[in-house]
Amino acid sequence: MNIINEYQVIVEFFAERHFIKTFAKKYKGAWDTTVIFLLIELKFIDVLFLKSTAEYITNKDADVVICKTEFKIAGTQESSHGSGNRCIVAIHKIENKVKVLLVYHKNDLGGGSETGNWKNLIKENYPEYRNLL
Repeated sequence: MNIINEYQVIVEFFAERHFIKTFAKKYKGAWDTTVIFLLIELKFIDVLFLKSTAEYITNKDADVVICKTEFKIAGTQESSHGSGNRCIVAIHKIENKVKVLLVYHKNDLGGGSETGNWKNLIKENYPEYRNLL
C-alpha cells in the first residue's frame, strides 16, 4: 500500500501579490472556493501526478522539484486543462513543504512561449530556484 505524503503549503509573497490578486478580483466568491480546493490539492500534490494534472519540470528525484499544475475555477464548466489556469510550485521533499511560486492564467504572461515566460518570472523573482531551471 502506497502512503500519500501530506505537505505544508506556503503561498509565496510574489505569487500572492501578482496574478492571485487578479483571480480574486475577477472571480470574487468563486475564487475563495477555488483557492481552498487548490491548497488542499497541493497539500496532497502526489495525487495530482496520478491524475495527470501536474507535471514535473525538473528532476523528480531531487530534494527540490519544480512542478506545474492545472486548475479550474470553482463553478465553471471548463476542465482544469482547458481553463488555461496554471500553478508553478516547488516541492521541498526533505522539509515536506510545497511552495506556491506562481498562479496564473496563460494569457497573463503575454505573448511568446508560456513556459519561457513563467521560467523567466521564477528566475527573476526566486534566485534560490534559478539554477534548477
